[in-house]
Amino acid sequence: MSQMAVFINSLSVLLFLYAAWTDFRTWKIPNTIVLALVTLYALRAVAVMLGSEDVGAALFASSGIGGDVGAGLLMFMLGVVLWVFRLFGAGDAKLFLPIGLFVGWHGMLPFSFLLLVIGIMTLLILRLPVPLRVAHLAFFMRIEEIRASRKIPYGVLMVFAALLTLALQLR
Repeated sequence: MSQMAVFINSLSVLLFLYAAWTDFRTWKIPNTIVLALVTLYALRAVAVMLGSEDVGAALFASSGIGGDVGAGLLMFMLGVVLWVFRLFGAGDAKLFLPIGLFVGWHGMLPFSFLLLVIGIMTLLILRLPVPLRVAHLAFFMRIEEIRASRKIPYGVLMVFAALLTLALQLR
């Protein structure tokens, strides 16, 4: 992988983490973060094409840009359907597009499995009481607020599942 692609991947990890943080704090994912992630993917795709000896394979293979775009669009459509049925927020639905782009077609199954496991773990953790010695800290106060509202910031779960999937792909 070229140095440009490594830089873009590192920057995208920071943006994904920022998206998770804003979703945790406000239950909102700004459009600018989603647009920045899509732009970073486009720049990475250009870097991959320029560094590739076989541009056709880089564009149309399921492990190439075509598979990434297919995964992104499929996940975005799933997010929109979940949003229409009020199971997801609009920000979560939009975040599925860059997640799909970055994890790619071959990363969708590990992402789905990790999302399921992280979701179950989150639901179990939210059932645990917060220890009194740390209940006054802002993080745990926010956890209590999430527990009381019964609104889960799904963007946090999605980002961590995506980052774990990307880490598995590096192996």
